[in-house]
Amino acid sequence: MEQRLILINLLIKLGVAAAVASILVRSVEFKRLLFLEDRSLKQKIYLVLWVAGPLAVGVYFRLIARSFLAGDLSFETAIVLGVIGGRLCGVLGGTLVALPALLFGEWATLPFAIVCGLVSGQLRDAAPDREDIWSFSPFIDLSIYRMIRRNLPAPRRFDWQVMFFVTIVGLRFIQTEMSHFSPRSTFSLESPEYWVESLIYAASIMVIGIELKIWNSVRIQIKLEEQERLLLRSRMEALQNQINPHFLFNTLNSVSSLVRFDPDTARELIIKLATILRRLLGSGDAFVPLREELEFIDNYLDIEVVRFGRDKLQVVKELDPASLDAMVPSMLLQPLVENSIKHGLSPKIEGGSIFLRSRLADSKLIIEVEDDGIGMGAAQLLEKPTGLGGTGIGMANVAERLKVLYGDTARMTIDSNEGKGTLIRLRLPVLQSEGSIPAALQEERSSVRR
Repeated sequence: MEQRLILINLLIKLGVAAAVASILVRSVEFKRLLFLEDRSLKQKIYLVLWVAGPLAVGVYFRLIARSFLAGDLSFETAIVLGVIGGRLCGVLGGTLVALPALLFGEWATLPFAIVCGLVSGQLRDAAPDREDIWSFSPFIDLSIYRMIRRNLPAPRRFDWQVMFFVTIVGLRFIQTEMSHFSPRSTFSLESPEYWVESLIYAASIMVIGIELKIWNSVRIQIKLEEQERLLLRSRMEALQNQINPHFLFNTLNSVSSLVRFDPDTARELIIKLATILRRLLGSGDAFVPLREELEFIDNYLDIEVVRFGRDKLQVVKELDPASLDAMVPSMLLQPLVENSIKHGLSPKIEGGSIFLRSRLADSKLIIEVEDDGIGMGAAQLLEKPTGLGGTGIGMANVAERLKVLYGDTARMTIDSNEGKGTLIRLRLPVLQSEGSIPAALQEERSSVRR
């Protein structure tokens, strides 16, 4: 074969490998299979079908269009599947890509592909660290340098990537010798020129390296997304853990103030507190219906009404029934109500009222917590990094939770006039059921439950 045609086919071969690898990672299912380290039999079969299926078609086109030699990646496919999926994936993948050649009379292609799959699968098991597989580089000089650097001080182990490189070259040499012994039994791209033959060997190594590099970039992206999700979970747990002790501390203070002079009322408060704790400890849900959240607030307000006196703390509700089934973050309203009582009504001698409102408007859930207390001055409402003024840790956590959970789709505003009261308004996306909660938020809910 003309040397120029061989070189053109080698370039096309690299392009085919890159194109197929890039197209496959566009599939969510393939990315999920690729990310798994331990796969079931069914998942291994799916992985083989995803990778070897399209490349078996390339072998078929090489057989019917004699000039399209770059479509045959059967050798590289068996090795790649073996090294990322194990011996079974290597054998199944090698068998699938070799079937078209077997049907056209190249009988030695099938056993050789199976051997390639077995050997590469064995190499996978021999890897000290699975990340060595994905970080494989076709640039052997770098691997040799790394091997020397590792082993000169105190030899400990072989360099897996060098072994992988040598294995590819060795298997490719066997394939070449098989084609010399029986030209019609298998296919092997060859050249009498040593420099072209070296490029043929290099192309096989580059094909394997390209596929692993492209897929590894996707694995890294998936891992980064997983770490981001874990960070989100940690932030949510930290924020919610800050809210619960803050609430319990204030409630226990209310109980302790009644223990000596009104033990019956103190006992009643303890029972209500037990109800609240049962809800906190018995539910791992990060999202609950607004109706359930308001029932929780009722228990909290019952405690505060006893502490303040019924003549000094009034609760007025204006709730749209259509809004009560919307899903909201658990423990969302308690810090807002607590802030109204502590900073708005508590300093006011004659007490006052708290207004709870909810409604649906413009595809948003509007929740308002308002008090007619002492309000806040302009200096207190100056924005800080949290977007809140001197409103306390509970309010800051509510703002942070909304930011973490909803991003820019939720908003909390505070309107306050000194001497007249404070209005806190939440605008949240309408989530009517569990199925409507975005995937990231569902993951956060399930992680809390676990």
